[in-house]
Order: sequence, then C-alpha cells, then structure tokens
Amino acid sequence: MRPLDALVNALPEGRVLTDPDVIDSYARDRTFLEPGKPLAAVLATSRDDVVTTLKWATEHRVPVVPRGGGTGLAGAATAGDGAVILSLARMTAIRELSPADEIAVVEPGVITADLDRAAREHGLMYAPDPSSYEISTIGGNLATNAGGLRCVKYGVTRDSALGLEVVLADGRILQTGRRTMKGVTGYDLTGLFVGSEGTLGVITAATVRLRRAPAAPPATFAAEFGSLREAGAAVSAIMAAGCQPSLMELLDRATLEAIDDWRNIGLEPGTMAMLIGQSDASDGEAVVKRMEQLCVDNGSPFVAVSSSPQETEELIGLRRMAYDAKERLGACLVEDVCVPRSVLPDMIMAIEAAAVRHGVKIATVAHAGDGNLHPVFIFEHGTAEPPPEVWAAADDVFTHALQLGGTLTGEHGVGLLKRRWLALETGPVAQEMQQGIKAVFDPLGLLNPGKAI
Repeated sequence: MRPLDALVNALPEGRVLTDPDVIDSYARDRTFLEPGKPLAAVLATSRDDVVTTLKWATEHRVPVVPRGGGTGLAGAATAGDGAVILSLARMTAIRELSPADEIAVVEPGVITADLDRAAREHGLMYAPDPSSYEISTIGGNLATNAGGLRCVKYGVTRDSALGLEVVLADGRILQTGRRTMKGVTGYDLTGLFVGSEGTLGVITAATVRLRRAPAAPPATFAAEFGSLREAGAAVSAIMAAGCQPSLMELLDRATLEAIDDWRNIGLEPGTMAMLIGQSDASDGEAVVKRMEQLCVDNGSPFVAVSSSPQETEELIGLRRMAYDAKERLGACLVEDVCVPRSVLPDMIMAIEAAAVRHGVKIATVAHAGDGNLHPVFIFEHGTAEPPPEVWAAADDVFTHALQLGGTLTGEHGVGLLKRRWLALETGPVAQEMQQGIKAVFDPLGLLNPGKAI
C-alpha cells in the first residue's frame, strides 16, 4: 500500500484531496510565488484530523504545510514538492465566549471579523484588525502575529493571545498559556508559537483576550497632504502629543491613484498623501479635533471629519481596498518594514528615493501610528518573479529600515520572501538559537520547511 493510501484510510472520507488541479488552489497564498507539486491536501475539521495527519507525516517523513485562509503576503503557506497541505479552514467553531472573563476559545479556521462580530453581541470586541479581516483566519493571524488597523492602540495578535492548543510534529498535544490575564509559570510558549508560521506546531485552538467595545462609534478624520514628508511629520506630532488614536493609516499618491482608477474617489491633483485617523475614546470628538489641528499645523490644506457611521465606514473602506486596487495594476511584492515612529518621515523618503533610483513603481500604505510601512513593489503580471530592479529597490528599503533601528517585518512574517535578508537583522547567534528551537519542536524538519528562519 502506498503511504498516501494509509493517510486516506486513516481519515474520514473526503478529508484527503489528491486531484492536482484541486490541490493547486490550496498550494499558494496571495503572493506571486508559484508552488511546487504537493502530494495531497488534507481538509481538517477537528483536532483528531490534525493529530492523525502529523503522526502519519512523521512516520513517512513527509513535509506538512499548514494553512488558513491563504491571505498571507510572505509565501509562508506556499507548498513545495511532495508536501501535504494541512488546511485548518474548516475548523470554524467558537468553542466558548465568556463575557464575564472577557475571553473566547476559538478554532483556527474562525474568520477574524466573525469573532469580532460575535464578541460585539456581548458589548466586547476582538481587537486585532488586519485589512483582510473578512477573509483571514485566527489561525493565520496567530501564525504571523498579524497586526492591523487598530494595532496602534490595542497591539498585535500576540497581545490578545492568552493560550494555545497545539499539535506537535509527532502528534502530541501541547497546551500553552492560560485563561487568566497574567501568569508567568514557565517559559512563554504561547508567545513562542505566535508568529512561528507553522514551523513549530499546528495551532488547533486559541484562548484569546476580548476587550470592552467602545460605548459610541469612533470619531474619524481624513487629512490630505501635498507631500509624504508632511504627512509623516503630522503622524509624529499626533503621537508626540499623546492623542492615542485607535487608528492611524497613511496612503501615498500611488495608492490613492490605484484606488481612484478603480473606484473613482475624486482624487485631487495636489493630494500626494492621505492620513486617516480615528479615536474611540470617550472624548473622541475632542481628540479628533486636536489631531485635525496638528494635521493643519503640519501642512494639510484640507481635513474632513466624518459626521456619520456611514462616512466613517467609507473612509476606512478606502484603506481596506488599497491592496486589491494595487493587484489590479500588476503582480505585487508586498513588504512591511517597521521603524521607530520618530523616524517615520525618514523611512517614507527613503522608499520614495528607492523607487526613483531603480525606476520601480512603489505604492505605500502604513499603519503610521506604530511605524509599520507596507511598500508594495508593482511589476508586470505573468512575470515568474520580480525583475532585478525590484529586488534592488527592496534591498535598499530593507537596509535603510535596519539602519534606522527598524525590522524587516512588522506583521506579515518572513515566509519565503524575506529569508534572503534575515541575516542582516538577526545575526549568527540568534540564527543558531532559532535553529535550535526548531530542532526541539520539529527534529525531522517536517513542519513548513524553508519558512520563517
């Protein structure tokens, strides 16, 4: 009997897909990367399915590539030759939602926005808010330590992760963390798994922190600027003034043009950047008025303050459609450098300079309040990989971010796309330690090989 037949027989009927055309749809994420030829795809619906798959993989020495909604932008869910894809997208149960303890226990296939909606029925919210919140899964968010639009105030996914249920490479089940808001018993294994991109184990459930939802809709503004530097300076002024926005998003001219070309938003010729900010504080209107003035002080000729929840949704919708608008223009290499907020204007100018120097189209958005920029390098559709000038521009952007005390990735993860730059940030000692951790949890190197480290 073939090894794969043993897996098919061990799982309920319909769990294992072997048709190459069907498998291909599970073998890629949202990057331009072409996958290899996987052996099969497993559509897990329970922890037992995951345990069975990993025990089989260990016995037969078969690589396993875990995946959620396939919305990743770093190649972490791209499957290689001979691998088995392990999809967690059908594990969609919210096992528990406790208003008293302000926690939820969820499976990895739960859509991020669905958890937030369930929490809001109890006056709570799930804070992590990636742009892909309507299609990305909690498991994928945990695997990459996703951030999102609200992270400037509420932090990234790790800040909401209290405990995990993880299936290890050999099929053993590990419980990490706790249900309490604090606890320091032993090493922080929960924090270790969050952001590990499926290289240490497969998350099958998570206990996450919920927060009290704001009593009133947030106050929102949108400010136009004649330059990115002025917009960056306004962000620095807002944060230095202690305004504590719940959202602070920056869109450059290239991004606005892409959106305008798609949705005709009435972009003015002199608008080179837009800053969208929000406050969900009890005095949100006063906070937004203060932020509005700081934008004017730093060169904004026009600031609009929303007067209704509908206007607010329209403004936030501009930011959420940014990546879809860019994908219409060409293939995208999406990066997410993060720098200290005080040097955000310098990083913005460095990205602009790299685009000019190498003749590359770069459209940038940013979670500006925490210094996390997403420069998107756009090149021709159908190209196997980015042309040399795109890689050269990316080299410049990453190098400058590190020189400013920043990092290669704020929330998308390393995946396959950023491995070439890892040594610039981590250094040999950190790399050796990370390889050692990988060997403890996955001694055969079967879990998402070639990713993250």
